[in-house]
Amino acid sequence: MLASAAAWSPDPKNPPLYLDLPTKDGQPQPDVVAKWTANSPLAFIDQYIGNLRKYRAISIDVGDQDGLRVDTAKLHDILDRYGIANNFEQYHGTHTSAVAVRFQNYVMPFFSKNLCFEAACKSPQPVTK
Repeated sequence: MLASAAAWSPDPKNPPLYLDLPTKDGQPQPDVVAKWTANSPLAFIDQYIGNLRKYRAISIDVGDQDGLRVDTAKLHDILDRYGIANNFEQYHGTHTSAVAVRFQNYVMPFFSKNLCFEAACKSPQPVTK
């Protein structure tokens, strides 16, 4: 929650963490909730489809016990509906299960295969794991 607040509702005048949370003293903070809602990928994906088409590859994974699994699957479905190539994997575990293993065995190899900084690489390519 603190990471989301730091990204989506920073507040340079609210020490010591310099962020706003969606609730304060048990009460919802409508302005903060609105910021969080606006930053939800499911809320803004449609307006960024043109930019998403520019990516060479998109890969999404989520744990089968992760609270984000339903929304992550919806994100994958939206990309598919728009015809945007993407890789989606649901692994056994929670949001933080085996993070080091996932980075070593999945994230870094994916980047190694798909990141390219040469002019010839600028057009989108099929997704590879």
